[in-house]
Amino acid sequence: MKIAIYSRGIENDQNRDMDSFLAELYANKMEPVFFQGFFNQFYSSVNIKGKYSTFSSADDLDESVDFMISLGGDGTLLDTVSLVQDKGIPVLGINYGRLGFLANIGKEDMHSAIKALVERTYVIEKRTLIHLDADIPVFKNIPYSLNEFTLQKKDSSSMIKIHTYLNGEFLNTYWADGLIVATPTGSTGYSLSCNGPIVFPESGSFVITPIAPHNLNIRPIVIPDNNIISFEVEGRTDSFICTLDSRREVVPKEALLAVKKERFCINLIRLNENNFLQTLRNKLSWGYDKRN
Repeated sequence: MKIAIYSRGIENDQNRDMDSFLAELYANKMEPVFFQGFFNQFYSSVNIKGKYSTFSSADDLDESVDFMISLGGDGTLLDTVSLVQDKGIPVLGINYGRLGFLANIGKEDMHSAIKALVERTYVIEKRTLIHLDADIPVFKNIPYSLNEFTLQKKDSSSMIKIHTYLNGEFLNTYWADGLIVATPTGSTGYSLSCNGPIVFPESGSFVITPIAPHNLNIRPIVIPDNNIISFEVEGRTDSFICTLDSRREVVPKEALLAVKKERFCINLIRLNENNFLQTLRNKLSWGYDKRN
């Protein structure tokens, strides 16, 4: 069994955790395939006792890879979207970061997580991706994201006007610092911090959330994910910022942009004892009020 391993990097005090992780893999006859940049960082300080290989891009991953394990926080797991692409490789997030809505398996649960992979006792959650179409080349061959798409003003420039349409019909003009279109997965991310609602992963919806709107009557809206959402942007500057998860590009304001549901999903691995409600309660401390 081959396990691709991706991380942005680990702290020096986490080398012992990495040793334990690798020992667990080899004990279960799993062959790690390390992301090259990550491997270069840790290989001299971690004891590797078995066969391994490395990869540098999505092109290096084929059908022989059974799983992808992300070591880090949610941002690290979001990076794996550009690596697994439409290959269907299931992704397991082990939380070496902080909050961890996506990478919600703690290091202390590593043994049970690997055991679940070996025994195939996990649950696959198919998470919707959002796809960007544009009349100019942006984001190269990865025009999609797991969490959200955003339009934002540049730095300290004045607010922008974002004319927004659903399937060609006018929805609203947002006078704001920007606009977020979040997937259900992304509803617990940037959109939530801008007062957007939390929606369940299987809800089949997108959330449109303005960033610091200038109109007090403007609120987030939840729409079915079979809509095509298109935009025209006006502003005092000649360009604005467009993002897909953590990737960003500066786009001229004349650009025509539209987002829709991607044709494929990403497969996230969930352990049987975990579910979305439990994650919400644990990460947001719901139910811990002393009056309960």
